[in-house]
Amino acid sequence: MSGGGRGRRRLGAPWRRRRPLRTRLALAVTAAVALVAVGVCTAAFFVVRGALYEQLNLSLTQSARLAAQRNPDSGPDTLAGECRFLAAPACAEVVPADPAKDPAAPYLLPVDATTRAVAAGRHAPFYTDIVHAGHPTRMLTTDYAKGRALQVALRADTVEDGIEEAAWWLALIGAGGVVVAAGLGYWVSRTGLAPVTRLTATAERIAATRDPRHRIELPPPGPPGSPAREDEITRLAGSFNTMLGELEQSVTAQRRLVADASHELRTPLTALRTNAELLARGERLTPEQRERASLALGRQLREVTGLVNDLIELARDEEPQPLVEQVRLAPLVEHCAEAARAHRPAVPVHVRVAEVVVPGVPARLTRLVSNLLDNAAKFSPAGAPVEVELVARAGGGAELTVRDHGPGIAAEDLPYVFDRFYRAGAARALPGSGLGLAMARQIARAHAAELVAEAAPGGGALFRLTF
Repeated sequence: MSGGGRGRRRLGAPWRRRRPLRTRLALAVTAAVALVAVGVCTAAFFVVRGALYEQLNLSLTQSARLAAQRNPDSGPDTLAGECRFLAAPACAEVVPADPAKDPAAPYLLPVDATTRAVAAGRHAPFYTDIVHAGHPTRMLTTDYAKGRALQVALRADTVEDGIEEAAWWLALIGAGGVVVAAGLGYWVSRTGLAPVTRLTATAERIAATRDPRHRIELPPPGPPGSPAREDEITRLAGSFNTMLGELEQSVTAQRRLVADASHELRTPLTALRTNAELLARGERLTPEQRERASLALGRQLREVTGLVNDLIELARDEEPQPLVEQVRLAPLVEHCAEAARAHRPAVPVHVRVAEVVVPGVPARLTRLVSNLLDNAAKFSPAGAPVEVELVARAGGGAELTVRDHGPGIAAEDLPYVFDRFYRAGAARALPGSGLGLAMARQIARAHAAELVAEAAPGGGALFRLTF
């Protein structure tokens, strides 16, 4: 039996999966309302049937009491026998406990052993449904006097007709309820799932066009001051629109990165090709010209290699967790400062550090600090120091500041200094790809740190890294 049930479930599950959600919801609503309607109609039928029979039983009890009052001490015999007519009074007869005392004439109503038991006082009064003169009849057998029982009967045609009529009406009401339930289920599925339908259409349109600019139309907001009335479907549509907005920004940023990278790579690749073609005709060049072309080729190769490496670094979204460890920032900053001094000996680097430990990837944090120092040294005039300070914060964490004494950052350039490939007007003539600060901010965010740029008091630029 259980195997058959599992088989039916296995057959039913694919059918349900093939049906649209709207159809399944309409069927579920229809089934639920139909079940309630059928249950209510069934209960109403039994209530009406019980009430009609209760009324008939009450009439039989009253007829038995009246017959007993009119014939207080009658012997076994038929008291009234005209109940074959609807308007006639109840049939009545007295039955003795001892069959030997039965009258010579046959009884009008059926007599059995239970009737004798009621007459003898061994059985409680009871009701019986019989057929008398070809008509449905209800009979009451009750005690009458010592050793005798009283049987009274009334035609039950009206009760049977009433029950049949009630059954037909309740069946019609139940069928109408099922039809209304089907209509309501269809309406609920259409209106309730309309945002889901729009969401599906939008998702299919985006998949077909690969354009994330599409949005799901949301219902208009209520009047000002009224409470928000958003259901789960509306919130889902709003979340989907938010996700589409994030996707659009991501796609736009990706396209911009590809376009900017292509633009930045075009110049050094052109120079590389030119110098490579020039060296290919080396027999026409003097030794000095070949030396200059070789040096330029090596410099351009290093520039392209650095640009590609920076792009690869920027493609990383987060730090690999297995490489995260507790990093002492003081020696890391000192190491980066020594490298900056060696790279630009004309720019002094003044360092003041405190003992601070933060979780992170040492190589990535070294790249972050090195990018900040290289940027500061690049904009500092010869002899003007770069000031580096690392302090522990009172509430936990650390703060690293890097300040230069160069021209500073213009107010219109300040919001864009961390954008990829962005170069301020004063930096266009300086070497670099425009990726150093973008990479620094990405590394900072991957370490749950905040990197901001601001104008330094007295001139220059100040970069503040807060862990």
